Amino acid sequence: MAAVDRFEGVDMGKSRKLLGTPIALPAMLLGGPGVALTVPGVRTASYIAGSLWDGLLQRVSDDRQRRSPSLSAKLAAKVAADEAARTLMLGMAHFPSRSQRARIREELSSALVLWEENGWLSDARAFHRTPPPLTRPRIERRQVGGLDFEHISFKSLYRPRSEEPGGDRWLSMEPNRTAHAWMLRHADPDRAWIVCIPGFRMGHPRIDLHGLSAARFHHERGLNVLIPVLPLHGPRTVGKRSGDGFITADVLNTVHAEAQAMWDMRRMIGWVRGLGASALGVYGVSLGGYNTALLAGLEPDLDCAVAGIPATCLSTLLRLHAPRPLLWLGERAGICMDMLQSVLQVVSPLAVAPQLPRERRFIFAGLADRLIPTHQVHQLYEHWDRPRTAWYEGTHLSFVWEDVVHRLLDEALGAGGMLSHAVTPQDEDFEAIQYALANRAA
Repeated sequence: MAAVDRFEGVDMGKSRKLLGTPIALPAMLLGGPGVALTVPGVRTASYIAGSLWDGLLQRVSDDRQRRSPSLSAKLAAKVAADEAARTLMLGMAHFPSRSQRARIREELSSALVLWEENGWLSDARAFHRTPPPLTRPRIERRQVGGLDFEHISFKSLYRPRSEEPGGDRWLSMEPNRTAHAWMLRHADPDRAWIVCIPGFRMGHPRIDLHGLSAARFHHERGLNVLIPVLPLHGPRTVGKRSGDGFITADVLNTVHAEAQAMWDMRRMIGWVRGLGASALGVYGVSLGGYNTALLAGLEPDLDCAVAGIPATCLSTLLRLHAPRPLLWLGERAGICMDMLQSVLQVVSPLAVAPQLPRERRFIFAGLADRLIPTHQVHQLYEHWDRPRTAWYEGTHLSFVWEDVVHRLLDEALGAGGMLSHAVTPQDEDFEAIQYALANRAA
């Protein structure tokens, strides 16, 4: 029995919206201005209140008593961390000027015509060109937090096609034209490699190496580890913060960022294979999960792919998390969500079929994730033909500490032949819990 066979049950998200907010708002009003300014706390209270109602609905609607996350101080702290991150990202939102909004609208219209003329809306793989081989990257030895690693860099050579809107602007971002990655490797060249793709706003070695469990993969599992830095992140940043400009209303920048991410990572993978890699898998979280799924549809011969807490539709995330005034300004400028979604189709993981077998595809996600809605995970689950999927009782940021995530990663490595011996699939109790959690996620 697979860890997840289906999604079913009551739509719990609606009850949180209907009940959670009315219960949370009086607490905000009674608490005065100090509480009113604490948006993450209010939204956390809304989540907890809605979850209590969900539990009642669950008991009334299902005699089987499906397992659901236990409400606790620990879960509340996880939810609050997600809400704080969401509020921080909202505060970083860029509001384009009137002239910029007009330019964005014109670029979107031109891109749609170009995509249609070339057939890329129906064949997204054709949009992505095969990059040239990477031969001699620059390699520097570095250390952070007591962990030795290598910093590789090379000229990306990515250039949007001359007819693609926004191409000249993209190429003017000089720091982004050099690709970077962090690397941990053993002395023998024929080890298996895991490519770990960071999430949005990551891109710094201390954060990436810890957040993606690089030491565990390297020291405990005996793997070589490669962590690419996404465009506009870390040393490739062109704004004030890592990731500025990657996911914004300037949608053609997002298209170019994703296309370049695929280009750079495929060059790195080719270089790693040339070193004698015995096997190669890909694992990413959040935006990295999105890129893992997209890469799995472009790069042949991957031995496993693990999409963690994955986004699947960037236009939907923009609608969900962008400040309401920004969405209103876009609508006034004639920028509609359908247009955004169509333009982003060429870099959507849902527009490319995975190139590796179902038994080597894996997904994990948090039931209380406040940044990536569970329906986006469900979309990838269906698109990937319902692969082995683990749900944990936590949030977007808590994946680092969730035991079920590490167990699934070991299983994926075993399925890909990347360990000295395959990891035994989880026992029946784990299977039953995962099945119940999948139902709870519906």
